[in-house]
Amino acid sequence: MIDVLVIGGGNAALCAALMAREAGASVLLLEASPRDWRGGNSQHTRNLRCMHDEPQDVLLESYPEEEFWQDLLKVTGGKTDEKLARLVIRASSTCRPWMQKHGVRFQPSLAGTLHLSRTNAFFMGGGKALVNAYYRSAEKLGVQVRYDAPVDRLDLEGGRFVAARVRGQRIAAKACVLAAGGFESNRAWLREAWGQNERGEWPADNFLIRGTRFNQGVLLKHMMEQGADTIGDPSQSHCVAIDARAPLYDGGIVTRVDCVSLGVMLNRDGLRFYDEGEDFWPKRYAIWGRLVALQAGQIGFCIIDSQAVGRFMPPVFPGVQADSLPQLAQRLGLDVGRFMHTLSDYNAACRPGTFDHTVLDDCATVGLVPPKSHWARPIEKPPFFGYALRPGITFTYLGLKTDETAAVRFGGVASDNLFVAGEMMAGNVLGQGYTAGVGMSIGTAFGRIAGEQAARAALKEATLAQA
Repeated sequence: MIDVLVIGGGNAALCAALMAREAGASVLLLEASPRDWRGGNSQHTRNLRCMHDEPQDVLLESYPEEEFWQDLLKVTGGKTDEKLARLVIRASSTCRPWMQKHGVRFQPSLAGTLHLSRTNAFFMGGGKALVNAYYRSAEKLGVQVRYDAPVDRLDLEGGRFVAARVRGQRIAAKACVLAAGGFESNRAWLREAWGQNERGEWPADNFLIRGTRFNQGVLLKHMMEQGADTIGDPSQSHCVAIDARAPLYDGGIVTRVDCVSLGVMLNRDGLRFYDEGEDFWPKRYAIWGRLVALQAGQIGFCIIDSQAVGRFMPPVFPGVQADSLPQLAQRLGLDVGRFMHTLSDYNAACRPGTFDHTVLDDCATVGLVPPKSHWARPIEKPPFFGYALRPGITFTYLGLKTDETAAVRFGGVASDNLFVAGEMMAGNVLGQGYTAGVGMSIGTAFGRIAGEQAARAALKEATLAQA
């Protein structure tokens, strides 16, 4: 019998598998996808948010624990478990040497990634390179890996893991780590979670999935049916406004449009609906998917002029371009009169200041509702550009409730051999909102904890069996 079974194939699962193997346990990892699509959403990531008290190889200045905590507290609106959040924050300060030991390489933040050079360590080659490095290391250490192996249910006895079922095959193990992701790829479940709005629309029908198509939430739903304690709102997620031309699945980070804070966002009625300059983009980019989801038709339009070009990472698809604002409105299919009224009001409300997109500058609007708090400049210099945006779901926050040992809980009682990591438990830290790179911080911290705990449980059982 295998010591530790890891269900999932992304960052958290791989961290768990590596830690369990390093602790002396035999490990089998089950990845639902084919080998070519392995890695879950982690293949689309690019950085890790890291606490550090002094400059490091690819991180500037310092990013102390309290600042990291306050950033997280602000974006979640207090919907976070402080004990577990601080555990993640502290773990982020010590994990990189271990990651490097397993082949992960880092580089300084890329040009155009706003405000991240101090807080986030970027993976050289992106998330795909990180995933590949972990798989190479796992296989070298003797971790068994099976692809095309979706787990549909578990055999449990009194909160203890006994075996997993993969297309009817029973796989027993002494301990298990669940790291199979959320349910963002399950369109029917998203529809159920979001329901029907006052306009008679089903918002989720217009959502795009930024990541893997394999996160169907089958195991999460099964665990809920088996009485596992859960946490989180099923409608809350890492939800970004992405290019409306993106594919349904696996568009990844290149479909994100990062110029919202440098321009204005309109709905299909040609009206602004939120403060585009509320805070730095890495702290606010993941609220815009939900904001767009609440608009009619679940669509928004980001409008910039040539002054913004070169100040943000360009998306893979070029924007719609025009030499005048009325022409841009026509090309985007918006009512020209309402579009021009909104832009004229905005331009007139922009207060003169010293524009600096690297700080919270003094360029704001006066007397405008909603306001634009920073980086407000009249949109007046041609050519003009527009991007149609849809909600892009990265991962959902509904998950399994856990503690500092990463144990799955049943009726408040921690299982002694079943653990959880990654997106399946991220809702313990992320009740809502997001700040760039923290998902990888959570997955890395709890993946390592879960793997270590699972190995300890399995080896303890083996010792007892021999006694």
